[in-house]
Amino acid sequence: MRLYFSINKDLEILAIFFASFFIGFLVGGIPFGYLIPKIFKKIDIRNYGSRNIGFTNVFRTLGFLYGIPVLILDISKGFFITYFSKELSLLPLFCGIGAIFGHLFTPYLRFRGGKGVATTIGVLLALAPKNLLLSLIIFFIVLIIFSYMSLASISFALALPLSFLFLKPKDFLIFLFFIIISILIILKHLSNIKRLIKKEEPKFRLKIK
Repeated sequence: MRLYFSINKDLEILAIFFASFFIGFLVGGIPFGYLIPKIFKKIDIRNYGSRNIGFTNVFRTLGFLYGIPVLILDISKGFFITYFSKELSLLPLFCGIGAIFGHLFTPYLRFRGGKGVATTIGVLLALAPKNLLLSLIIFFIVLIIFSYMSLASISFALALPLSFLFLKPKDFLIFLFFIIISILIILKHLSNIKRLIKKEEPKFRLKIK
């Protein structure tokens, strides 16, 4: 009898883990960078610029008025599903993981998503705001000095696990999670790294169209 209840309890916990990740994945996968240009400008952003559905490509292609809403919505989807996960009896960390994976590999566009920085910012805002602040400081310093959004994003990714070491993480699972996310964000920027090495990467300039 005890074994029966133990198995049921384990299955229940496993189901909560899976449900948290899956719901986070579906929410995080909403491709705002694809939807906004498609709805308002009738274009497929994947045919322009870097062909990415993230904020930077939308901003470069269509300007401030279209790029900023993409940025805000990509941050918001990571934040809200993580912050309010407990209201749905879900686990914040696994909702956050799911949201970032959903953005990186959106199920709505054949698993070809963005590069994960904005959604990671939203998840961090809900889970670890102090770590977010440190990582964003590094991000803006690099962006201001070099004017490369991709280099700033890579620096942000590298700063994530370092910020946890600096602040002495209480939860090793969160630390491990952000090591994995950091690696994924960097891998998503491999094409940018190649262009940076060849000095072919475009610099980030504020502009309003």
